[in-house]
Amino acid sequence: MAAGDLRLPGEGMLIGDKYYSGVMLSLENCILPAEQLCRTPSTEHGLSSETEEQLRIRGCEMIQAAGILLRLPQVAMATGQILFQRFYYCKSFVRHCAETVAMACVHLASKIEEEPRRVRDVLNVFHFLKGSRGGCSPMPLDGSYISMKSQVIKAERRLLKELGFCVHVKHPHKIIVMYLQVLECEKNSELVQMAWNYMNDSLRTDVFLRFSAETVACACIYLSARFLQIPLPVEPPWFLLFGPTEEDLRDVCTRILHLYTLPSVPLSTLLKQVEETRRALDALGSKGKPSMLISAAATPNVEPPSSFSPASKAVSPMDGGATQDTSLCNVLLKNACRKLLNGNEEKRISRSEERREHKSISPPKRRRSRSVTSPRHSVSPVRQKKDSHRERERQRERDRDREKDKSRERNRDREREKERERDRERERQRDKEKDYRRERDRGERSGSRKEVSSSHRR
Repeated sequence: MAAGDLRLPGEGMLIGDKYYSGVMLSLENCILPAEQLCRTPSTEHGLSSETEEQLRIRGCEMIQAAGILLRLPQVAMATGQILFQRFYYCKSFVRHCAETVAMACVHLASKIEEEPRRVRDVLNVFHFLKGSRGGCSPMPLDGSYISMKSQVIKAERRLLKELGFCVHVKHPHKIIVMYLQVLECEKNSELVQMAWNYMNDSLRTDVFLRFSAETVACACIYLSARFLQIPLPVEPPWFLLFGPTEEDLRDVCTRILHLYTLPSVPLSTLLKQVEETRRALDALGSKGKPSMLISAAATPNVEPPSSFSPASKAVSPMDGGATQDTSLCNVLLKNACRKLLNGNEEKRISRSEERREHKSISPPKRRRSRSVTSPRHSVSPVRQKKDSHRERERQRERDRDREKDKSRERNRDREREKERERDRERERQRDKEKDYRRERDRGERSGSRKEVSSSHRR
């Protein structure tokens, strides 16, 4: 096989008789094919597309709110929402809890964007968000907390496995600012803020799995300029400079605006619908298994009984020869296994006999007792006396060392006291010298005043 024949385009590589999947490294976002976007695992499990869309929106809103409470940067929250959307194009909402996966996405996104948060903090924040409507009590550290923590860690591993560890996300935050600088609109703060807001809202949709980050950035600018009635270059259109087409921009804008027309459905209602779908799916699966068993048990035996003549069997000569060969092989295999077992038994018997003979010839060894609980049987009285004498000597040595340490400490205290007394004496001497200098200065000043007054009199 030639070297050029080894590579299969878009699928992988065939080396010898083994097939290896291909790996492509890219800094672009993961764009899913149209077939995967049309048929999701949740719809195949019986969940309606409207419920799935609402679950995606509520999960992204939970990730955004949890990121704000955890003080994560907006980039980390955007990464978590895109990972959430990608995961549920691989797995179903019916089989994987949306709340647990949202926690795993927050925890994983915080590590991807180098702003790590503890699993305990993530759990506490989601517990607060879940009970914030009806008053929230602190999350107790009981068995349910430990179980939830392990579920989040397992969900994070499953997330990495399903996404193939390709968790790099290219965000359009910087791209929006850069494009507005090219269009010389970066000073229009209202346009910049509205485009930024549209981009954050688009994270609740699946536009990042359908289009590149540059297309989403252009769509946000396009929608903001249309809403604020800000004219942008038309001939040629400004967005052709950055690559996307007008059809792609209109598609992204339609999906973003559709988001604002959807009703707000509580998460508890959506989870109830998911639970009903799961029960129906489980019931359907449990019904399918017994039916298969019944059909297998009700299958009639088409082979004739052994009392029939050989001529009545509808078996070809080739099949009969094959059965004779297989029966002969089975007999030979059983005989070989029997011989191996008999040989091993003979070897074991001979070894055991050798051990018995060796034991009968060699004198019995006296086992030395190592029991700590009965020292009288293991240690002689003379040795006990010597050990006690040594212990007393050691204790005396320790007492002497303690006395020496105490005497050294006393000597140090005396030296310190003497040093303090010398310092006090020096201080007194300095005070006396200061007083003497003051008195001398006063005398000199009074003498100079007398001389001045006598000179004035003259």
